[in-house]
Amino acid sequence: NSESKHMSMRSHFCGLVTKESVEQTVTLCGWVNRRRDHGGVIFLDVRDKEGLVQVVCNPDDAAMFELASSLRNEFCVKITGRVVLRDAALVNPKLPTGEIEVVCKELEILNPSVTPPFQLDEENLSETTRLTHRVLDLRRPQMQHNMKLRYRTAMAIRKFLDANDFIDIETPMLTKSTPEGARDYLVPSRVHDGQFFALPQSPQLFKQMLMIAGYDRYYQIVKCFRDEDLRADRQPEFTQVDIETSFMSEQDIRGLFENMIRGVFKEVLNVELANPFPTMTYADAMHLYGSDKPDLRVPLQFTELTDVMKTVEFKVFNSAANLEDGRVVALRVPNGAEISRSEIDAYTQFVGIYGAKGLAYIKVNDVAAGRDGLQSPIVKNIPEANLNTILDRVGAVDGDIVFFGADKAKIVSEALGALRIKLGHDLNLLTCKWAPMWVVDFPMFDYDEEDKRWVACHHPFTSPKDEHLPLLATDPG
Repeated sequence: NSESKHMSMRSHFCGLVTKESVEQTVTLCGWVNRRRDHGGVIFLDVRDKEGLVQVVCNPDDAAMFELASSLRNEFCVKITGRVVLRDAALVNPKLPTGEIEVVCKELEILNPSVTPPFQLDEENLSETTRLTHRVLDLRRPQMQHNMKLRYRTAMAIRKFLDANDFIDIETPMLTKSTPEGARDYLVPSRVHDGQFFALPQSPQLFKQMLMIAGYDRYYQIVKCFRDEDLRADRQPEFTQVDIETSFMSEQDIRGLFENMIRGVFKEVLNVELANPFPTMTYADAMHLYGSDKPDLRVPLQFTELTDVMKTVEFKVFNSAANLEDGRVVALRVPNGAEISRSEIDAYTQFVGIYGAKGLAYIKVNDVAAGRDGLQSPIVKNIPEANLNTILDRVGAVDGDIVFFGADKAKIVSEALGALRIKLGHDLNLLTCKWAPMWVVDFPMFDYDEEDKRWVACHHPFTSPKDEHLPLLATDPG
């Protein structure tokens, strides 16, 4: 019980004062979130790590009221007062403390504050403003929520792993460089001139030693460091849940950690995830979604049209369909015919980021009318029979829009895969908030020295589905 562990300066946390405390005298410590002067009565919203409570300062006590009049946002204060019920018309159902208020009897300013550069409940703050005033940013309820969420997640993981006989073993930060997916951060040695330690990209070397040494099940929630360009999901230092185990089959491992993920979501977010998680091969994921980590919340899928486009005279399609590693796919968007031409132009620019040379489309106004019911600059270049095959294969109905990708398979996958996600968010097509899945049977990877990247050893669309290839031990990055 957080309330029972309070510091001696206060009797309660602000956010934990409820109607059970009515008529009690409480002492609170926190920050003035807002001050409102309502014609001779001053109302304060006082905040601490547990939330807000409203404090009423009446003019009966002249000295206390004068002090309250000098308060401004972010003053740090100590308040002693009596808890009373609010009038029914003044109850705030949005706050846990919304049924009560504290009538101030004693007020002490622990620390004044200059005028803050922004209100803590202000939305749409720029990142520059937030980072310039990091201390104030960390006071914001959303940031405090995020910190607590991270802590509860780590604790849930630790409890699960402890219950399953894993032990937490700390491994060194200053270590030998090992070849992995990125450059190491190097730390010069004072004792050995000209030699360097490397900061770990992951505890790779040590976890192998621990498995060989017979520790069987170990884990760390550990800092890792990679000297590489920034990405949306990567920064130079990050925290990794690193888990190793011996003498378990792939099915055993997936079962164990699926239970862990499901348990963490239930404990931390009270979210029930699917049981079991759906499983998809790498080849199917790339074929249907253009990604090895498809977002299944978006219901859109690729439709393969490479075979249909091999004989059409439209060069954009037939040249891609006849490339050795070429591909032509369609992406049907239900009720997408209302997308404007300016929006289509914006989506064309978007797929250009991923190397696509354009974005062909067909708006389906009236399927029954055949070619005359379609709206698109490319319709005149595609024979009737091919058009009918396309519409039939994608399952087009009136009101749909069908986007096309035609290029090398890699460009089509990346461009149309990104467009699929963007359309899902832009058009509010997400079917749920969470959609976990397993992607299995990844191809083997080799490092291409010329392109400086990891590439699959075989074409993902031609691999036999029952071919079980080993997973790469480290992130191909």
